[in-house]
Amino acid sequence: MSEKLSAEEMQDIISRSPFNKFCQATVKSVDHDKLELVLTMPMRPEFERRPDTGQWHGGPIAAFIDLAGDFAMALKVNAPVPTINFRTDYLRPAMNTALTATARVVRAGRTVGVVDIDVTDDNGKLVAVGRGTYAGSAG
Repeated sequence: MSEKLSAEEMQDIISRSPFNKFCQATVKSVDHDKLELVLTMPMRPEFERRPDTGQWHGGPIAAFIDLAGDFAMALKVNAPVPTINFRTDYLRPAMNTALTATARVVRAGRTVGVVDIDVTDDNGKLVAVGRGTYAGSAG
């Protein structure tokens, strides 16, 4: 395995995707020892459940969870990996806020990895949780 991905390198890889670039997800921190990644994503009008409400639609939250889980696994394998499966549980509406995803690798096996993701609002309130299953290698 080559050197570990820095936050800047990870941001560059994330931003290469047109969808991720549109979402404006930003790497806030990486912790290779804990296999933990923190991302933020701002509210945009395109993410609203209904116009002019400031309430997040569930779709962008789910996409954010998948993105965070995928790149948390990248901390282990040094590259983005395919998603096998993921789930999202919505706990409360996210209103007029940016979101922060904290993704922690629970298991990083040879073929499959599992990541837990917490999504919080600007006040630190938990708005959604997710669990993703990802390929254990970049393939």
